[in-house]
Amino acid sequence: MPYEVVRFPYDGAVDADGHILEPANLWEEYLEAKYRDRALRIKRDEEGFEYLELNGVPSQRTVKGALGLMGAMGEPDARPSPDRLYMDHIPYGAANAAERIDLLKQENLERALLYPTIGLLWECEVTDLEITVAYQRAYNRWVADFCRPTGGRLVPIAQLSLLDVDQAVAELERAVKDGCKGGFVAPFTHTRKPHGHPDHDPLWAKAQELGVPIAIHPTFEPREVLPPRFTGFGREAGWYFNVLGRQGSQQALLSFFAFGTLERFPGFKLGVLEVGAGWLGSLLDRMDAVYETPAGRFVPLQERPSSYFKRQCFISGDPDEHSAAYTMPYVGVDRFMWASDYPHPDHTGSWVDDLVKLVEPLDADARARVLGRNTVEIYNLSDVAVPA
Repeated sequence: MPYEVVRFPYDGAVDADGHILEPANLWEEYLEAKYRDRALRIKRDEEGFEYLELNGVPSQRTVKGALGLMGAMGEPDARPSPDRLYMDHIPYGAANAAERIDLLKQENLERALLYPTIGLLWECEVTDLEITVAYQRAYNRWVADFCRPTGGRLVPIAQLSLLDVDQAVAELERAVKDGCKGGFVAPFTHTRKPHGHPDHDPLWAKAQELGVPIAIHPTFEPREVLPPRFTGFGREAGWYFNVLGRQGSQQALLSFFAFGTLERFPGFKLGVLEVGAGWLGSLLDRMDAVYETPAGRFVPLQERPSSYFKRQCFISGDPDEHSAAYTMPYVGVDRFMWASDYPHPDHTGSWVDDLVKLVEPLDADARARVLGRNTVEIYNLSDVAVPA
């Protein structure tokens, strides 16, 4: 382990957004035979650096050698190197279900919802509908198999794309039948249609029918949708754009209010993950304020925007986000979750201490909700007994 495992002092905690490092051969093994020659693969260049091959073409967005850093949580000095290979630098519990369960027990966590790693890197570059759906179907089948033997302690979440809504509907239905407890979409769309656009209604309708939530989760995004206001950055660009990364998810979330999506689907549960939570109160205030102006008359909502969030939406905050604890009582503690982001490098290894500090200002009921009860209720996990 790159950091010391610390036992969390409160029982019943659920990690609402943990990650796994997918095996390098996942897509070669889980793709249907007709797609295997186009499988996502990890290769090495003439200098020995690893790179992703997507649909037969080298990735342009994943920096060469970066795959070996995907499990570098708690290693701030890690750097890309031909000697740091993806499959050789997998932390304990990041790719093995039995190890992950053991890690949860050591940390006193009840469950973890699992999201991909490589799966967050490729979609921004692949616009071929058929291979996009095939890649996602392969991952979703694999993660369901990965979690199946764990008795509900590891919870699979399906990856979906808005490139074609009918395909997304079919895959959500298939994945839920296979054991997935919800789905997630990227904060961008290749079609440039906002997430809440009525053309995407069939997916939200299917999620409502199935009773499963859909969340917006950060991914690599196409360069053309990144903040273009300034140029001239060098090595500091990674830090700068990582801090601004939440803007895509915020704009995707806002579109569900602008198009009245939550009005049309009052049973649909919508989440926002891994972009912090302290900003939420300010956003809701601004939405409500503008709703009361002439601009608001064109928004197809019968109630103030904040009321829909408090009824149907949820958000996952980082343990090291100090402002979130003060936002929770204002918005409603039943809308908040927490996440470790294990084992990704853009979070520190001190999440246990940070999470204790985050929930200390809350009363006992609110603390229990934020730590786990909200996640169990929203993802309908209470019917799955967790083994000791």
